[in-house]
Amino acid sequence: MKPRLQVTIDCADPARLVRFWAEALGYRPEPPPSGYDSWRAYWLGMGVPEDELGDLDGPDSVVDPDGVGPRLWFQQVPEGKVVKNRLHFDLGVSGGRSVPLETRRRQVDAEVDRLLAAGATRVRELAEPGLDHYAVLMRDPEGNEFCVN
Repeated sequence: MKPRLQVTIDCADPARLVRFWAEALGYRPEPPPSGYDSWRAYWLGMGVPEDELGDLDGPDSVVDPDGVGPRLWFQQVPEGKVVKNRLHFDLGVSGGRSVPLETRRRQVDAEVDRLLAAGATRVRELAEPGLDHYAVLMRDPEGNEFCVN
């Protein structure tokens, strides 16, 4: 049996990252499992102690509405992010190498502007003169790095 991929991201505020990454990826917040009115009711039903849930009431995961991409679960943890990610997302919006570099640059910049409005932070451009590549390094609302290319 082929395993199903889930990406788990440690964070302080799952609701904030659910909103951001649903917007960034065109995903949707995952509804609670059948038979439960809320995720809180589900987790309590699974035996998670009330004190571990904190103020969690909404979804803590996002899913691809087409069922193709991996589920992203935002796991609330007490410690903050302190070092560079060892894993990051690359959001490919440029159309690839068959598209002229200036067109790719415009498409990437438009997506960067959209993500800035959604709460991301621009870190720096990843481009060098003479190199047929353009990307922008960004951070999500909790500082996790990702690239738009």
